[in-house]
Amino acid sequence: MFNRKDSLNTNRRNFMKSAAGVGVAALGLSSVSGSAAAVDTRDTDQWTRAEAEQIALTDETTAPLITENSESISDDYWIWDTWPLRNRDGSIVKIDGWQIVFSLTASNDLVPGARHNEATIRYFYSRNGHDWHEGGKAFDAPLGHHQWAGSAMYDQNEEQIYHFYTAVSSHPEFRQKPALGKGASIETGPKGVELVGEQEHVIMGTPDGEMYQTYEQSIEQGIVYAFRDPWYFEHPETGEDLVVFEANTPTGSRDPTNPESFNGNIGVMRATNDELTKWELLPPVLEAVGTNQQLERPHYVFKDGKWYLFTISHQFTFAPGLSGPDALYGFVADSMYGDYEPLNEGGLVISNPEEAPFQAYSWLAMPHGDGIVAESFENFRGLDDTSRGAISLDEVGYLPPEEQKELFGGTLAPSLKLELDGTETRIVAELKDGHFLPSVGSSRPSNRSR
Repeated sequence: MFNRKDSLNTNRRNFMKSAAGVGVAALGLSSVSGSAAAVDTRDTDQWTRAEAEQIALTDETTAPLITENSESISDDYWIWDTWPLRNRDGSIVKIDGWQIVFSLTASNDLVPGARHNEATIRYFYSRNGHDWHEGGKAFDAPLGHHQWAGSAMYDQNEEQIYHFYTAVSSHPEFRQKPALGKGASIETGPKGVELVGEQEHVIMGTPDGEMYQTYEQSIEQGIVYAFRDPWYFEHPETGEDLVVFEANTPTGSRDPTNPESFNGNIGVMRATNDELTKWELLPPVLEAVGTNQQLERPHYVFKDGKWYLFTISHQFTFAPGLSGPDALYGFVADSMYGDYEPLNEGGLVISNPEEAPFQAYSWLAMPHGDGIVAESFENFRGLDDTSRGAISLDEVGYLPPEEQKELFGGTLAPSLKLELDGTETRIVAELKDGHFLPSVGSSRPSNRSR
């Protein structure tokens, strides 16, 4: 049986411990203004096989079946991963009555599987948080051949957007670098919103090959490589500017059937200047070596002094001998480098219903009062249509282009409201398609003085 403790070499763990002491962390003080002490970096916690074996679909964690096609928020583009413009404290921005979200988009002339290599970030705006109007591209000249998911923060004092995204090279390599685009401001009027102003773009970091697997280290594993999805947050105690992101832990395995090749982790970067143009790598907060190879779009919700860490993952990225659905997974700890306990025992928070296992994906959990609202996009539905003949997800790409398009939703899915109680969650309501509720009762004052 795979043994996590025996498999990872001592040298890598020692490197991680020493890396935590480099720079400002070694001083015990942060160079970030408004912060009294640097984040306490400790050993990375593990999502273990034993924990993942507890994954089970229940009424509390199974989303309702989507029975009607949602009206797309765009006539011309597929819509998938989406995130709201947030304040530094994580609350959703509302300016002159307008909310703004950003989405990965690609022309709906493309077959769904081709959209990833043409992904462009566009913005949409709404007065009520669910009727969205298309604004345009988020950037004039972003980095990368195309862009993948990220997050966006609005600094109210500076009146500018800090947009974190993934700059990606073209097929077949898909090299990924977290990037920052800063400088856009917001102009509002009675009929809409416009992003204006020149933007500066910088690469935030690259994998080091010790804590975070490089593209070259991943080639022979034959699964999925990741160094992407930067999600900004302000540390609730120290006020430091941080991002979590999806990555992989180097294990040395070159065998795609070896559990050590299933090596997903959730990494951390810390800003080392107030302009947020320089960043340093910190050790991952969570690893899933031997459990799951892909921990996508990680993000936090803070409640009652607890750190709720959420991520999304697929069926096919679980290690041999384990199974779990395409779903939102979550963990809770007392601190950023705490001992993370899987929510609902195994970590499962939202799963698609068994009769439509791929109807939605890319859930984003957002605080709302004492609970959570989770947004996602409509993925593939109707795969079990007996009038045509049931097919697997792997077979979709072999269908005629128009049939592929008919099966893909490509727009915002119905949002779900969840109760959050300690280590347990429960789906309690289905909201309108793509509903982003204001962060009532969840905001906290920023720790920084600017």
